[in-house]
Amino acid sequence: MLVLLPPSETKADGGEGPPLDLAALSFPELNPVRAKLADALADLARDVPASLAALGISARQSDEVTRNAQLWTSPTMPALSRYTGVLYDALDVRGFTKAGLAKAQRRLAVTSSLFGVVSATDPIPAYRLSGGNTVPGLGTVRGLWKPVLEPVLREIEGLIVDLRSGTYSAFAKLRPDAVTVRVVTEDAHGNRTTVSHFNKAYKGRLAAVLATTRAEPSTVEHLVKVITRAGLAVERTGEHALELLTGD
Repeated sequence: MLVLLPPSETKADGGEGPPLDLAALSFPELNPVRAKLADALADLARDVPASLAALGISARQSDEVTRNAQLWTSPTMPALSRYTGVLYDALDVRGFTKAGLAKAQRRLAVTSSLFGVVSATDPIPAYRLSGGNTVPGLGTVRGLWKPVLEPVLREIEGLIVDLRSGTYSAFAKLRPDAVTVRVVTEDAHGNRTTVSHFNKAYKGRLAAVLATTRAEPSTVEHLVKVITRAGLAVERTGEHALELLTGD
């Protein structure tokens, strides 16, 4: 089973790993595009106003440009430690047992604007690039990744659980049997709506359950049982579609 997560805009500083080495990352087929993007971002960082405009950020966030300037020289850390924010707080990798962490390293991957997709332990630097950005001289991030990322993700074997957000789902279509999860809330009349406030937190909780379970779900039915046993409310709404209900 592979659980595909969205990235986060916020990222932890620092790291204890060596500088970025694309050969150390999973999915080596993606390295040519990774190299183009990393080089382009580092070059663009020489022009701070142009970088701010391309990245869609303000002058108060100029430290993000500094991160990009140091892409090839700054220290790295495992992807699951690098990404921060609501989803990753709820995932709480630091709270995993040793056995749970070993499972998470095999089962979790993160979609990335810079790297396409990375496995949980891939060593990456801090950077700034969003899924909706356009990189001068290269084009849109989505347009760069779709032709190369889609074939790679379609070759992944076993059950895939897609927790990507809409922006990153557009990077690549998965196999038709990939399981999609929608986080919803239900009102007193039984009407369900997609939630935004709790969406990331619930996806993080779900990812933690799937990352650490002793089970090895290979079907949607088994997946639903694993999620339900963990105390989350989930319903199957299609052959390969689930709805995760919030408690609010």
